[in-house]
Amino acid sequence: MLLLKGLCICLLSFLFIVPAKAQVGDLRHNFAIGVAGGGCLNRVDFSPSIKQNYLPGANAGLVFRFTSEKYFSMICATQIELNYVQRGWKENITDGSNNTYSRTTHYMEVPFLVHLGVGQEQRGVQFFFNAGPLLGWYLNSTERYGYSEEYPWSVYYRSNGMYYQYGDSPNDPTSPGKAVENMLEYGITGGAGVELKTAVGNFTVEGRYYFGLSDMFGNSKADPFGRSANQTIYARIAYLIDIVR
Repeated sequence: MLLLKGLCICLLSFLFIVPAKAQVGDLRHNFAIGVAGGGCLNRVDFSPSIKQNYLPGANAGLVFRFTSEKYFSMICATQIELNYVQRGWKENITDGSNNTYSRTTHYMEVPFLVHLGVGQEQRGVQFFFNAGPLLGWYLNSTERYGYSEEYPWSVYYRSNGMYYQYGDSPNDPTSPGKAVENMLEYGITGGAGVELKTAVGNFTVEGRYYFGLSDMFGNSKADPFGRSANQTIYARIAYLIDIVR
């Protein structure tokens, strides 16, 4: 994991520093702002593992983009966003109890992205790639327990033996689950999409993936989980208008 973090830091440093050092293209001073939103699919990378299905969520926010250079046919920009996003996980309980459990975690996040585009600069279609680090802040959680009189809530027969995520009273579904212990979220994100540039603004469609490097819960030797990192697949649309060209 330390090696992975080091490689990610080196890659992101290269993405940010090289364009800043190599101003050999046609300079631009374009600034655009906009709004974005869409859906996402979430899971948490637990160690020891917990069987899961993807949990649907939503995301929405603001987009700020500064285009600094055209290098050959590539448009180089920096993009910063302020987003609200729903993360979390949905368990795949296979112990025959018919119990269900999901937790939606709510975050504010700020991605710092390198934005590289190829295609029409003024009017028409442009394909783009985004990548960079992401910082987030945990807000709160929403839990959903599923059980019945015929199949009451019980964790005694969980197939992987993991029930620490349910909190101090794992056999009481009215008690809150284990609290999120690390408020700060960080990781790397990247994706690709297409942008339609028109006289009334710019419309984008993008797919993006987030890989969390931080853990929601404590990860010391005394803690039950060695890893509890968010992973999210985004589908986003955005509308931007050019403020400065």
